[in-house]
Amino acid sequence: MKTLILSLLVAVAAAERPFLSYDAPAPHTSSPVQQIPIIRDERIHPAADGTYSFDVETGDGIVRHESGGPGGVQQGTVSFIFPDGQVFDLQFVADLNGYQPQSSFLPVAPAFPHPIPAHALEQIERGRLELEARAREEQRQSSSQGQAVPARHYGQPQ
Repeated sequence: MKTLILSLLVAVAAAERPFLSYDAPAPHTSSPVQQIPIIRDERIHPAADGTYSFDVETGDGIVRHESGGPGGVQQGTVSFIFPDGQVFDLQFVADLNGYQPQSSFLPVAPAFPHPIPAHALEQIERGRLELEARAREEQRQSSSQGQAVPARHYGQPQ
């Protein structure tokens, strides 16, 4: 009887556990995969001086150009067509100042809503003057300590 109950519990536990498999999932055949042709693919791999460029254009309207050179400066363009027909254009430069994209589609921060009040500007100036005064005082103290009486070296004649 105990053996029967134990085997029933094992069977129930095995039935509740999901089936695990290490096989790759079966491909979904419900929607066909559309192959987008590459119309143009021109690449100049990095030369000895680091210059490179590539131009790629696909059949669905994506166009990408990028080039770069010594010093890590890169520039390029990207364009494609949105489903509603709008053309997205982006120009960029990436250099020591970071990545700098330009496009009419990029968000722009709103202008500051009002001028900074005079009392706030006065507080900012007061803080700047206090920092300068503190720095001058620290400089004065460190230079006066540097001109202190020379230290005596024991065991040497005076």
